[in-house]
Amino acid sequence: MVRTKMIIQYDGTNYHGFQRQINAHTVQQEIEQCLYKLTAEKITITSAGRTDAGVHALGQVIAFDSDSTIPPERFDLALNTILPPDIRALKSELAAPDFHPRYEAIQKQYRYMIYREKEQAIFFRNYACCYSRELNVKAMQGACALIEGKHDFKAFCSTGSSAKTSERNVYKCSLREKGPFLILDISANGFLYNMVRIITGTLLKIGRGRQKHDISEIFACQERSMAGPTAPPQGLYLAAVEYRN
Repeated sequence: MVRTKMIIQYDGTNYHGFQRQINAHTVQQEIEQCLYKLTAEKITITSAGRTDAGVHALGQVIAFDSDSTIPPERFDLALNTILPPDIRALKSELAAPDFHPRYEAIQKQYRYMIYREKEQAIFFRNYACCYSRELNVKAMQGACALIEGKHDFKAFCSTGSSAKTSERNVYKCSLREKGPFLILDISANGFLYNMVRIITGTLLKIGRGRQKHDISEIFACQERSMAGPTAPPQGLYLAAVEYRN
């Protein structure tokens, strides 16, 4: 058996998330079916993250074992010949036999897109949070600075998380304007369930002047009810995953 590491992109609009589910169409299921067509092997892939329904990926990382004669560095080209147009393999390579894309990741980067104009919002509804209300961007950027660093993010986690600890180290949390978009880029050593979407929802409330508690108070109380709502999945992208060389 040879283990292959692969970087993939996908548009999550038509999928019920990444992870295989019973009676649901998922990204994992689609890739595994295509791998079976290529290799005649029942391959189970592992991933760096289990994105939810409607969430996209610019740089998801997967790994799988195969006895196929296809070289690991050519698997991306072979797989792209049969993948649907909303999933693409960007790069594939030989990986160590024990490589795991989730457990060996040292940093993950997410991006959240906010579209701010009413005009043409229909064209971005699957790829951004369409939010045309007036926002105090400077206040939101100030809140981003407070999110950086090592904190207990329990208040920014949805129920149902299986994480052993809610402490995470956020290396970067920045918000910038680009045309009609607000772009949130956040990187950390790991993320809790819905953490980025809850941070985004909190920032939007801060931008509207509707958030009763500031970031420091939310960290201190560790209560989910103190933070803002969970932002829609359509604006979220798993941007990249980093590993030690």
